Amino acid sequence: MAGRLLVVGTPIGNLGDLTPRAAEALRSADLVVAEDTRLAGRLLAHLGAKRPTISFNDHSPGGRLGDLLARLAGGATLALTTDAGMPGVSDPGARLVAAARDAGVPVEILPGPSAVTAAIAASGVESLGFLFGGFLPARPAAARTRALRRLLDACGTTGLPLVLFEAPHRTGALLRALDELVPQARVAACRELTKLHEEVLVGTPAEVLARLTDPRGELTLVVSGIPRPEAEDTLDVASLVDAARKAGLTRRTTVELLRALGVRRRVAYHALGSGAEGESSDAG
Repeated sequence: MAGRLLVVGTPIGNLGDLTPRAAEALRSADLVVAEDTRLAGRLLAHLGAKRPTISFNDHSPGGRLGDLLARLAGGATLALTTDAGMPGVSDPGARLVAAARDAGVPVEILPGPSAVTAAIAASGVESLGFLFGGFLPARPAAARTRALRRLLDACGTTGLPLVLFEAPHRTGALLRALDELVPQARVAACRELTKLHEEVLVGTPAEVLARLTDPRGELTLVVSGIPRPEAEDTLDVASLVDAARKAGLTRRTTVELLRALGVRRRVAYHALGSGAEGESSDAG
């Protein structure tokens, strides 16, 4: 008989937030699969439970996933945890969940605290939803900038706030990037949520950066009030012009199409090359 994979939500700070169901799962599991076995050990000690633990993260040996699936196939009950919050949410545990489902292993979700929803609640942002971006790429810098621009453009288009995770040593760089890209946006930087020194700083990116003097611990940032992107920033205007030329469209028609897509007239004529902005000729 196949075993079970229990996806156990763990506290994001205050151990009192561990649910009775999660506590029982950790006490009774044949094996606790943890992002960090040291943190899992502290949680088990809090419960007065002694259970074997094994790590599963981005640095685990290549065969670790296969070993865990073999245990499940053999009938073991595994409790999957993460350092804080829900496993699989911006977390390597998602690979084990997907593999277990593909193998036909029952997966049971034991919901618990989440830094994402806690930060949304703490921010005071009123919205029908939000876009969760997780952690931006650590490197290279160009990839981080591209990812951030795409997320900001998506949020500006939909009117939704953006939720990001960030490591403490990169928080300053992220706030400076937000100050450059969306200087008037509203940022709620949430640190040590549910802990003794819980802190939520709200303001523009520059204001939050000036006040964030001790960014210890991972931060959850809620960015709202993101302006709509300029159309030419999100459209590949050059490719559209090239396609219009191949289709035999006139210069005037091409400009009209670009204008209908929200491209500014000056940008449209610049993409078309020579010719004054007020040109009325149909010459292609």
